[in-house]
Amino acid sequence: MGWTFAHPLYSLATEDQNKEAKYLWEHENLGGIKENNNPLPRPIIGLLVLTILTAFSITFPLYGQRPTAAIFADYVTLMNSAEVQKVLHDKSLTPEQADEKAMALITKTLERFDSPYTFQRQQHHITMNQLRAIAPKIIELQRSGADLEEYTIVGPTLGKANFFNIQPDGTVIAKQPWWDKGYAIDVFWILAFCLSVAIAVKRLPHFTWQPDHSKAH
Repeated sequence: MGWTFAHPLYSLATEDQNKEAKYLWEHENLGGIKENNNPLPRPIIGLLVLTILTAFSITFPLYGQRPTAAIFADYVTLMNSAEVQKVLHDKSLTPEQADEKAMALITKTLERFDSPYTFQRQQHHITMNQLRAIAPKIIELQRSGADLEEYTIVGPTLGKANFFNIQPDGTVIAKQPWWDKGYAIDVFWILAFCLSVAIAVKRLPHFTWQPDHSKAH
């Protein structure tokens, strides 16, 4: 089982190995199946690469995080401020215009301050109606002393996240880590799969050679 790495993109098998494979390919009946030695079409390879990259991009842990109550706590505080309430009760505006203007005011105000939730807020836009729906629950959690980062927003409801993030001191918190171990495992196995396929293909005779099926069929 000879290996050569002189030209890995051409072949990983030695000349003797290739000769033996070509002989076997041409002289075995293979149940009457006549397999040619054609390369995988490039559009198929491109589609496979695009599928893998797309799947891993949209499931990247930072992009796949659900919004937590902590992201919108400052929104609730500002929503109840006098300045925003004045906009919401402005009779010269329609309810839709008032909501839009008030939310723009909240967003503009928050942009002036550094926050660990800036990225998540950009990922999870919220409307005034959605904020009204979750605001009482966020206030209730704040009053009870709950850690808002442990509560996930799903539509109009808030629920404690189903994460078991074990800390160095052994305590368990329900916060999603910035990196998902399952994602790392996925990356490892997809790389292992692609590498295994590439090695298997490069161990076969190069596609510039085609078998003569008349020898055994």
